[in-house]
This record gives sequence, structure tokens and C-alpha cells, in this order.
Amino acid sequence: MMGDRFFLACSLLLVTAASAYGHDHGHELPDDNDHKPIDTILWIHIFLQALVWGVLFPIGMVLGLSRSRWHVPLQSAGFLLTAGGYILGHSHKGRAFLEGAHGKMASIMFIPIGAQLALGIYLKLHIHERTLRPWAVRAHGILGKSYPIWGWVQMLFGAITIRGYCRGGHLGQCLAHYIMGSGFIAYGILMAIILLVGESWVRRSGRSPEWWDSWVIMLWGIVNTFTEHRGSGWSVKDMQHTILGVLWWTGGALGIFLARNNQRNVIPAIIIILTGWGMSDHAQALMISTKVHAMFGYTLILAGITRIIEICFFAPRYVNDELNEDDRSEHTLAGSETSTSPYATPTSNKAAAGRAFRHLPPFLLVSAGLLFMSATDEEVDFVHDNDMDHVTYILIMYSLSFILYTLIVSLIHLYATSGRNAASADNARSNNFELSETPVRAKFYSPVPTSSRSGGEEARHIIGDDEDD
Repeated sequence: MMGDRFFLACSLLLVTAASAYGHDHGHELPDDNDHKPIDTILWIHIFLQALVWGVLFPIGMVLGLSRSRWHVPLQSAGFLLTAGGYILGHSHKGRAFLEGAHGKMASIMFIPIGAQLALGIYLKLHIHERTLRPWAVRAHGILGKSYPIWGWVQMLFGAITIRGYCRGGHLGQCLAHYIMGSGFIAYGILMAIILLVGESWVRRSGRSPEWWDSWVIMLWGIVNTFTEHRGSGWSVKDMQHTILGVLWWTGGALGIFLARNNQRNVIPAIIIILTGWGMSDHAQALMISTKVHAMFGYTLILAGITRIIEICFFAPRYVNDELNEDDRSEHTLAGSETSTSPYATPTSNKAAAGRAFRHLPPFLLVSAGLLFMSATDEEVDFVHDNDMDHVTYILIMYSLSFILYTLIVSLIHLYATSGRNAASADNARSNNFELSETPVRAKFYSPVPTSSRSGGEEARHIIGDDEDD
């Protein structure tokens, strides 16, 4: 009963905030506006909303997926802080900003927030168990999973608003860089989820990861082919961007065909490598912009190469490495496995290496996405005007990549060790959750057959079904 009242109070507070504080700064700003400082209230708004939508709500989403009892309190706190942040954002003094997508999006976001609250109250009532409730559960889950997307888009709009970017002739380039960069980041996040905890879902789907990758690449390539050229004349950039679209849909079609019968293939990785090569030689007006694009390309190339290595040489092989010997550390790659140990096997070494290596492709994709998002003309002009060199700028982007990927893997780990997953996590090593065994063996995850083991060979303690001799 208290939970229902709390949800209702949150709903009323959010509706009141939306109606009382909705306004914009108009289409014109005073001449001295650029010299006005960003006041403390606005800074509090920025950091508060970044904390809520970048950290708190994603944690709440993960706790909801794992059915943790902390899901409702955390989301409720997020709703209240969102209302407070909204009020702060419309109460600041100092520098003003032109009307833009950030302000409009803030009002639109009350729709999913209100819907989520209403569904939460309805689900707390436990009525219509066999009719409406199952659909409400699905809708509640879909809305909850969309929160990180809403938060990412709104934070991006906020950064654009502060700098006054993406207006006039810069809009097209902003859309290309921010959408494509966000796409690479999303690709890296999904790859991390699949590699670390999503393998069971992939097995149940009956499709290899490259089948899904190839479909997304092909469809995006079709869109890119027909949207990158405007007007009658063809510039060098128009031709480069359009041929990249052709590369994606032709390569994606091949990847789909090769992924038939649940087979893994390296075509998506090759497409990433070729895209990276094209971007590494993508000449720009400023040298710093050329350098940033080149580093973006090199990062993509490395992501593709590591993906090929992961597919070809690190197919999961589940080995029980949980041993009682004091001289064996579970935090080293292969430190103390010697031939004198009865548990020392090439397979266990390979599994340990695979656990470390499989973080490389998603991390590099996340880094590539941030680099591409940071390479618009307006951004690099600002960096150039402030006498910052490309090395410092690129390393800043990589630092942000480390922060973002830390958040990603922390959320994945939280899912694997909280709520209904906590019991199984207690019986496994904390750093080995991503290799939990699933009961179904699919062809694209089966290792390459080796020669038959001799009859006198010792037991290997491999989790899963025994292989035929």
C-alpha cells in the first residue's frame, strides 16, 4: 500500500513540474549572452540529470531484469530526482540558450516516465492476472529497457545545446556523426552483453551472432546508400559515404548467407575493418580533424581484427577452474598452471585467455563510436581554437571510453550477481560469471573437433555434455 502511494506521489510531482516549469528561451539571445557564466543551479541540473539518467536508471533497469527487491526504491528515487532536476533546469539564471531539441525532449520524456509509473502502480495491484496483467508486464519491461536510450539521447541534446552546435548547415553532419557514433557504441554494448551474459539467449534463438550483425549492417547500408548524397553534384565525401553504404549492404547480404545453418563467419568483422580503413584516410579541412578521423579508422580496424580472432580462436569452452590449491590465482591469465597440476590443460588456459580477450572488440567499438562523435567540424574547430593538439583530444576520448565501458561491464556484472541470479552467482567465481554454462550446445559455439583422447588420459572436469570419443 505504501508503494502504491509513493508511485502516485511521484506521478503527481512529475505532472506538476511539467506543467509549472515548461518554457523556452526563444529564438533570439542578447548580444552579451556568450560572456555570461553558466550558473551553479544549471551545473547542479547537469550533474544531477547525468547521474540519474546515466547511472541510476540503468542500475534500476538491471535490477528490474534480475527481479531485485531494490528495483522499485531505486526507480522511485530516480523519478523524484528527475522532477527536481527538471525544475532546476528551468530555474537557472546566467547564460541563456536557444530553443532546441533538449527542451522539447525534456517534455516528451514525461510520457514514458508517466507510463512507467502508471504501469508500476497497476502491477502493484495484482489484478487481471490472466488478461491484462501479462501485457502490462511486457509494456513495463519495454519501457524500462528504453530508459538508457532516452537518457543517452537527452544527454547528447544537452551537450549540443550548451555549445550551440548543429544549427544551420551543420545539422546534416551532426546527424551523421552522432547517429553513426551512437550506433557503434550500441553495437559494442550489445556485443559485450552477448559475449558476457547473453550466450544463452543466442543459443535459444538458433542464430549465430553474425546473422544478427549482418542484418543490421545490410539494412543500415541500404539507408546510407540513398541518404548521403544531396543535390546534383557529387563531392568526394558524397562518393565515399555512399560507397560505404554499398559496402555495408553487399557485405551484409553475404554475411547473412554465410550465417545460414547457424554458422559463424567473419564478414561483419571484415566490413568493420574496411570501414575503418576508409575512415583512416578520410581527408578533412583541419589537420586535427584528419588525425581524429584517422584514429577512429585505426580503432575500427583493430576492433575488426580482434573480432576475427575471437571468432576463430576463442570459441567458448567451459572449464571448471574452481580449485582449492593455494598456489593458483583466479585473477591471473595462466600464471600457475604447470604440467605438475592435474588440472592444467590447454583448454583451461585458452578459456582464461578468452575471458580476457573477449572484452577487446566491444571496448574498441565503444571507443570508435566516441571518437566519431567527437569529430564534427564544430567540435574540432573549438578544440583547434583552444590550442589543444590531437593527441590530448584523442586521449580524452579514450578516457571517456574507459569510463563508459566500466559502467557497461559493471551493469552486466550487477545483473549476473543480483536478484534471482544472486544464488547462482554465490556458487561461481565473481570474475567468471560471463562463462556460465548453458544447457544447449549450438554449432556455431562448438569447438573444432580434435583427435580422440587416449583411454589413459585423466579426466578433464569440463562442464557440459560429454563429447563422443
